[in-house]
Amino acid sequence: MQNKSTTLNFKGENIYVGIDTHKRNWGISLYTKDIALKTFTQNPDPDLLVNFLHKNYPLAQYYCAYEAGFCGFWIQKHLESKGVHCIVVNPADIPTTNKEKEFKTDPRDCRKIAKSLRSDLLTPIHIHSNYNIACRGIVRTYNDVVKNQTRFKNKIKSLINFYGVKYPQEFNSEIPIWSKAFTSWLIQLRLDCEENTWTFQYYVNEYLKAKEQVKLLTGRVKTLAKTKLFSKSIHLLCSIPGIGIITAMKILTELEDIKRFKNLDQLCGYIGLVPTTKSSGDKDKVGEMTNRGNKHLKTAIIESAWSCTRYDPAMSQKYIELRKRMEKNKAIVRIAKKLLARIMYVLINEKEYKIRVVN
Repeated sequence: MQNKSTTLNFKGENIYVGIDTHKRNWGISLYTKDIALKTFTQNPDPDLLVNFLHKNYPLAQYYCAYEAGFCGFWIQKHLESKGVHCIVVNPADIPTTNKEKEFKTDPRDCRKIAKSLRSDLLTPIHIHSNYNIACRGIVRTYNDVVKNQTRFKNKIKSLINFYGVKYPQEFNSEIPIWSKAFTSWLIQLRLDCEENTWTFQYYVNEYLKAKEQVKLLTGRVKTLAKTKLFSKSIHLLCSIPGIGIITAMKILTELEDIKRFKNLDQLCGYIGLVPTTKSSGDKDKVGEMTNRGNKHLKTAIIESAWSCTRYDPAMSQKYIELRKRMEKNKAIVRIAKKLLARIMYVLINEKEYKIRVVN
């Protein structure tokens, strides 16, 4: 009797892998084009998954997907280096039934990802290079320390009001200027008892620490802006009124490559400067701005749009026209979109922006 070959060979087959990532373990679900193979749990190690696939389904083509989240992109990059195709997707873009929402479990989640991947229903997000992620991390850290500084400023002003402290005449009590003289006054200020003074001085010290951190991070971001990778684009972006070096670095590190956006609408959608829409039959309802988008860029672009209305006559004129028929918050969103059009133009065409009298 002739012995049957037991050698596994999945050449020509596609194996679709859904990964539900967690800190302690991963949920894994495997599908082929026609059948569900296996769902299991493993330790959070991509090498374990690669070895399992090669051992049980040798010579197949492997396709993986997982949700963007706390684990970043290192899993995707490691799997790609091992010959396993992998994409990262926005959790909100994964098709989900009402039952899956009501009865959410790890096995269901990884099966859902695998089935959507098999059906080609997933749109991958952009994977930034390691160096850009590092630069983006510095810029985002700058944002964090600025927020900390603002938080301590607000706390100090709150305590001053709470204890009824009167500002010296040389300082504006409505909007105090945080000069060296004002800071010195804060350091020397003593309240009605030792305990209140201790609390107040604690926040003053925290503000001073945050101020030094802002100074440190500002220098670091400006040093990055002078490097060969960013300097030319920074110069182009700073030619647009309302955009400075810090904002330009936010734009460049968050987008990485402006050419990956096919048009302005796609860029606005990525940032979140598009309204929600609901259409049913003959009824079309347009709502507020979507919660989706890059919150870091959305904030920066909106703030720059306000500045742009002051320094660019064309933008000032357009804003005045818009205010005649809508609220200021809606008007500034439209200005922000025009600002994005300028950003796309200078980066793609590598030409400085020239201020014009008419828009």
